Amino acid sequence: MAAIRRLEGNLTQVLPGRPETVRTILATFLAHGHLLLHDVPGVGKTTVAKALARSVSGTLGRIQFTPDLLPSDLTGVTIYRQETGTFEFHPGPLFATVVIGDEINRASPKTQSALLECMAERQVTVDGTTHRLPEPFMVIATQNPVEMDGTYRLPEAQQDRFMARVSLGYPPDAEEFAILATGGFGDPLSGIEAVMSPEDVKAAGAAVRAVHVSDSVLRYLMTVLRATREHESVQLGASPRAGLHLVALAKALAYLQARDYVLPDDVQSLGVAVLAHRLTLARTARVEGTVAEDVVADILARVPVDS
Repeated sequence: MAAIRRLEGNLTQVLPGRPETVRTILATFLAHGHLLLHDVPGVGKTTVAKALARSVSGTLGRIQFTPDLLPSDLTGVTIYRQETGTFEFHPGPLFATVVIGDEINRASPKTQSALLECMAERQVTVDGTTHRLPEPFMVIATQNPVEMDGTYRLPEAQQDRFMARVSLGYPPDAEEFAILATGGFGDPLSGIEAVMSPEDVKAAGAAVRAVHVSDSVLRYLMTVLRATREHESVQLGASPRAGLHLVALAKALAYLQARDYVLPDDVQSLGVAVLAHRLTLARTARVEGTVAEDVVADILARVPVDS
């Protein structure tokens, strides 16, 4: 647990004043999930991904998503070596511990689909050959909510593979003042050192999986999932995969809070981050300005804990 606290400290250094966001990012990593950062430019999305990779002694892959990006630019290519008469695989940037996907919605759906296999199965298939990705492996994709020209909406199947979507938000006044006081020449990653090895991460993941979830908490979570499918403002509700992600993330949050069991409070605190980006709202709800976050919050407020 001491190593986990040092990792949390590293992430807090690059995201000062936002402890709940740091904890959700850390829990997603320990739960073997992938993260969608939905926020405006300049709030630290790329920096936190770099800090995470450095903290776990991992490698970093970075992909700038553009309309002309091809799936092979992500997965890698197989090249024929004439001198040896053999084919040789050259891995793409997906073969890294932490993969940053900058502005994922700027690539075509065809290229975005190259992420489906690697995010769900942690492997890549090129020319009929399957290549395993390294462990640990995490995709952190960014999305700008205010600049929509030249972007594509993420397909539902793609959004469903992100365990959580969070917004970093602006730093509080005191922390932003401290950032400005560096004069623009400070390196936010200075002092960030490796605090966990891949073996430490594997051991922490095993501890997270061992956290207990009672039948009553599972029934409560299932009722919340069904409520998303029956809500009057929702056209497409949360999938069973969403439920699995919510269970895994709740376990990781309980572990970070030094508990070996999940509480309904864990489900409630993570509900918006896990469920909102997966919902497709009905047309009338969109016209009225309803947002998915409000729908999930409404469901969590309505569903009794002892359901």
